[in-house]
Amino acid sequence: MTISEMLSQSGILTVMGMGVVFFFLIIMILAMMILHSVVHAFKWDSASEDAAAAAAPVPSAPASDSGAVVAAIAAALEESRG
Repeated sequence: MTISEMLSQSGILTVMGMGVVFFFLIIMILAMMILHSVVHAFKWDSASEDAAAAAAPVPSAPASDSGAVVAAIAAALEESRG
């Protein structure tokens, strides 16, 4: 097999590989667009927005006895070290 034949074969293989990847990306984009349409058609996206708003964290009041918290953390660190 000559150098030119090997270069030709590797070029064909490269183009085929890039074509397969490009084809897969096109199929994946189309599937995502179809899924987007289905989600909007069944209004599944509004339910997830309501759940996310309900699950928002509520800010808590600051600890009035932060010295006890610091002491507990220090005790836990001391226990884990030795």
